[in-house]
Amino acid sequence: MTQSSLTALRGAAPSGARPGGPGRAGRSGRRGNPGKRRALRTLPRRANLLYLPALAIFAVFIVYPLIRGFGISFTNWDGFSATKTFAGGANYLHLFTDGTFGKVLLNTFVYGVGSTLLQQIFGLGLALILRKPSRRSGLVRAIIYLPALVSPVIMGTMYYLLFQYNDGALNDIIGVFGLDKVAWLSNTTVAILIIVLVNSLQFMGISMVIYLAGLQAIPTMYYEASTLDGAAGWKQFLHVTAPLLWPAFTASVVLNLINGLKLFDVITVLTGGGPGYSTNSVSTLISITYFDSQNAGYAAAMGVALFVVIVAFALVVNTLFARFNPEAD
Repeated sequence: MTQSSLTALRGAAPSGARPGGPGRAGRSGRRGNPGKRRALRTLPRRANLLYLPALAIFAVFIVYPLIRGFGISFTNWDGFSATKTFAGGANYLHLFTDGTFGKVLLNTFVYGVGSTLLQQIFGLGLALILRKPSRRSGLVRAIIYLPALVSPVIMGTMYYLLFQYNDGALNDIIGVFGLDKVAWLSNTTVAILIIVLVNSLQFMGISMVIYLAGLQAIPTMYYEASTLDGAAGWKQFLHVTAPLLWPAFTASVVLNLINGLKLFDVITVLTGGGPGYSTNSVSTLISITYFDSQNAGYAAAMGVALFVVIVAFALVVNTLFARFNPEAD
C-alpha cells in the first residue's frame, strides 16, 4: 500500500480517533442513551404482565371448575339442592365396581385411539398429496379443513340423516336395489365404528395442516442428497421424511388423542349413548349421571377420573415419542 493511500485512510478517520480503532466519539455513540438501555432491560418484565389476562381467564374457567368439581366428587350432592352430604371416597370406590363405567371407559379408549389412528392416516396421506402449493391444492386444503370449523352437533346431525333407519339416505339408496334396510345405529359394534369414522372425517383436516407445516419445514437439500444416494419413493419417506416429521407426528397424535377421549357431541346426536349404554363415552355418561340420575357427586368423580386418564395418556405418549425420536439418535 502506498504512502498516499495511508494518508487518505487516516484522513477518512473521525476526528480524535486513532488509526485502526474507534475514538471516544465512536465509543460513546455505541454506548447509546442510558435511559433507553434501562427501558430495554425492563421490557421482559413488562411483557410478562401481558400474560395476566390469559392467566385470569384460565384460572376462572379451568382451574376453579376443576378444584370445585374435585370437591363435589367427595359428596352425595344431587346437583340442585343447597345442601351437600360428605361421602368420603365412596364415589371413587364405586368407579371400580361399576360395570357400566368399565364398559364406557373401554368405549372411550376405542374412540380416542381409533379416531387418532384414522386421523393420522387420512391427515398424513392428504398432506403428502397436497404438499406442493398451487391454486387447486389450496382450494382442496380449505375444503378438507372446513369440517373442523363446523359444530360437532351439526356434523353429527348430517351423518344421522345419512345413517338413520327410516328415511336415511343410505337406506334409501339400498332400497333402490331392492335390498332390506339396515339398522346402522342399532348395532353396537357398527355404531361405534360409525362414531369413530365421523369424528375422524371431521377433524382429519387438523392433522393435515400439522403435517403440511412439518413437510414444508423440511429443507429440499435433504431430498436432493438422498436422490443422489439412490433413495426414492418409500425408502426416501422412511429415511428422510418420517424422521424429520416426527415432531409434527407427536403434536398431531397428542391433540387428536385428547380430543378423542373427550368425545361427546357426535355420540349424543348420533346414538344418544344407545342402544342402552353401549355407545356412551365417559363424557356422555357424566351428562346422563348428572342430569338424568341427579347424582352430581358421582358424575364429578367420573370427571376427575377422565381428567386423570387424559393427563396420563398425554404424558405416556409424549414420553414414548420423545424416547423413540429418530432425530435424537
